[in-house]
Amino acid sequence: MWQARRDFKVIPPRRRTLVNPSIQSPAAPTPGDRSHRGRFAPSPTGDLHAGSLLAAFGSWLLARAAHGEWWVRIEDIDPAREVPGAAQRQLEALAALGLHPDAAVVRQSGRGLLYQRALEQLLDAGLAFACHCSRTDLAASGGIHRRCVGRRQRRNPSIRLRVLPGAQCSFIDAIQGPQSQDVAAEVGDFVLRRADGHWAYQLAVVVDDAAQGITEVVRGADLLDSTPRQILLQHALGMPTPAYAHLPLLLDAQGRKLSKSGPAHPLDPTDPLPALRNAWRVLGQDPRALLGRHDVTSLLQSARSAFDAVRIPAGQQPARRTFAAHNESFTAAE
Repeated sequence: MWQARRDFKVIPPRRRTLVNPSIQSPAAPTPGDRSHRGRFAPSPTGDLHAGSLLAAFGSWLLARAAHGEWWVRIEDIDPAREVPGAAQRQLEALAALGLHPDAAVVRQSGRGLLYQRALEQLLDAGLAFACHCSRTDLAASGGIHRRCVGRRQRRNPSIRLRVLPGAQCSFIDAIQGPQSQDVAAEVGDFVLRRADGHWAYQLAVVVDDAAQGITEVVRGADLLDSTPRQILLQHALGMPTPAYAHLPLLLDAQGRKLSKSGPAHPLDPTDPLPALRNAWRVLGQDPRALLGRHDVTSLLQSARSAFDAVRIPAGQQPARRTFAAHNESFTAAE
């Protein structure tokens, strides 16, 4: 049975501790609360496609393998990128695919008060600060903020987490293996609230995962680089660190992430079986396990029984396996 690795190691920076022992993350109460809780958290930037289904199906399978819950959260904190109606169509597609969440769907756009409280905690502790730097100001440092070099005071500055020299984070990803990042050198002080007033992904995802009691974060490998920042932020807020598992990415024939690709066609909710079978194969599972399954319910039952998490492919320099979806050629990172 799948055992998600939880032996995370955070190498503390050479400075005062970020953790405030008095800060406790409230777990969202829910009937039938269980020890394992996973989630799928799409952004409503378009309809559900083969790449996003991979993350949804993979996170659902891992949660079910652990006899845990699977929740869905809509990450709609960037209005400029949001496609009208996309969130509802994503939820309808998940329902057609038989992937039903175990709790009510929440939307980040209605959770600003939680993010504001977390931000105030960091500001009060001196762990966050107002920054007047623009992208142009930071161009000379490759966009990495190590000190404020803003040429003028902004009316609405961004808010950044203070990341001092030596802030390094190491952890073990359940799929990709050991990971380590010098956050200070490679990322620098990162944004928590943008200059336009919108919440940054890093803060929102950390607050929501803690508030919802998420114990395992399963998502695409494109977010692997964000994980050290989130772990540092969890420690700064006194919030728990979940287990992490980053799935292989679905790439187009040019090696681009599918969501960035022109032919990222939406899935057909009236014919969900081909999409589920393709995702099953990309996750490294034996396609023979789903033979003879001609409806969503029986296919998902067989998938739960046959799923082997050890078979999920990993690797940062992937070989590629081509498969067909909607008459387009895509490749899966292995």
